[in-house]
Amino acid sequence: MQASMTFDPACRRCPRLAAHLDAVRARHPDYHCAPVPPFGVARPRLLVVGLAPGLHGANASGRPFTGDHAGLILYRTLHRFGFSNRPESRHADDGLELREAAITNAVKCLPPQNKPTGAEVRACNSYLAAELAVLPPGAAILALGRIAHEAVVRALGRRPRELPFAHGAEHPLADGRILVDSYHCSRYNTQTKRLTEAMFDAVFARIRAHLDTHERD
Repeated sequence: MQASMTFDPACRRCPRLAAHLDAVRARHPDYHCAPVPPFGVARPRLLVVGLAPGLHGANASGRPFTGDHAGLILYRTLHRFGFSNRPESRHADDGLELREAAITNAVKCLPPQNKPTGAEVRACNSYLAAELAVLPPGAAILALGRIAHEAVVRALGRRPRELPFAHGAEHPLADGRILVDSYHCSRYNTQTKRLTEAMFDAVFARIRAHLDTHERD
């Protein structure tokens, strides 16, 4: 597996996040409790960008969206659209492989109450920028939620007001790439039906259509 060459597994740029990880590690010594690397192929045609690791999810497993509710719908949908070999991500050594795709987070470390500060998002933005820089022409970026969307926009050197967030919005970028927005597949959003599986499928259908069209060019 394949983390970005610029990813720093020992990063402690953000004092609040570093202290929080230290405290969580003391309570859960068997957890990953460190920056979570991107997961997937090295030069993906689809890059999924979430917010940050969850306490008992990626922060525990060391793999994005693995071990928490949000990952259930994400990995099931990735599999349904041909981006993975399995519909469920259970742990980091379960044999799951992504195809054409990778998953990362705007913030690589677990934040308290799952709420990174603006300064913490900006401190992590260079890692995201490096991940975006390797995307091939015609690639798709899926931003899960407004914070992830704005982190992607800034990492691309653009201003958030130029590319406003909206569920289902599609923003054309350079070299045939696109940025697609979705509400985050969190437990709250899915249980309140703000994001249904049908809505998530519709977003992925547009992404798959875009990638298939570019493949034929």
